[in-house]
Amino acid sequence: MPRLPHLNLPVKVLFTGYLMCIGAGLLTAGMQIMLTHGMADGELGLSLDDIVYSYYGNRTGTKLESMLNGQMQGMAEPETRIKIIKWAREGAPADQWAPDIKPLFQENCTGCHNANSSLPDFTKLEVVQGLAESDQGATFASLTRVSHIHLFGISFIFMFIGAIFSLSVGISDKFKCVLIGVPFAFLLLDILSWWLTKYIPSFAWVTVVGGIGYSLASTLMWIISVYQMWFYSEYSRIGILIPGLGALFGSTVAETDSGISQVVDSHTHQFDKSSTGHDSQSVTLP
Repeated sequence: MPRLPHLNLPVKVLFTGYLMCIGAGLLTAGMQIMLTHGMADGELGLSLDDIVYSYYGNRTGTKLESMLNGQMQGMAEPETRIKIIKWAREGAPADQWAPDIKPLFQENCTGCHNANSSLPDFTKLEVVQGLAESDQGATFASLTRVSHIHLFGISFIFMFIGAIFSLSVGISDKFKCVLIGVPFAFLLLDILSWWLTKYIPSFAWVTVVGGIGYSLASTLMWIISVYQMWFYSEYSRIGILIPGLGALFGSTVAETDSGISQVVDSHTHQFDKSSTGHDSQSVTLP
């Protein structure tokens, strides 16, 4: 199969369109994480506390309190949030629901949290009382749901990015195998860390390592793939894109359209013309 620099134009457009959409999707996914998990402690930006609160829970308070002081902080005025949190800490007594608390939920919450949405229905007392219990973090059911969605969905993304990257030139097979395999390994580590953090909060740092690991590896494959499809010259070296990489992971291979490969070291081309009756000669590259 032709390598990335020598793909025909329709295939290049196909691959590039996919990579551009995936790149935009990963950026928006990062923003979504910042606005959900990243607000678990009430402050913008992902921290270890955010991860602990998301999976282990903030067990000094209630689920309702964690949400109101976290990602839902901007959905109600401070006075309103204080009244609801106080009611939840007192055990969410039913006699205060209709006259005092229900109107607050109707004004600030039930526009999204109602019977017609996939979110908890805050028009019902029993649903709100369930969230007024101690915050135990992610439930077993929610972890299994999110885990299998991520394993199926993100694995497909990494598979297609890796398949496109595998057609790159100038990179040794050894390094390709490492870079293609790394995102899958860190994805498994990331999801495993959710379950570990659910029971042992000190494992929250593993979630950070997993997310950073597969993000960096997939981003590097994305950059190299786009570069080689549109900006790679016939005898350019990968070291131009990433200084020193070619020296670390083998010689550069310049692929021609006819499928003939020439091994090119960092300084010279060796052309063996013995088959034509001429002496071999070495030409130094500038």
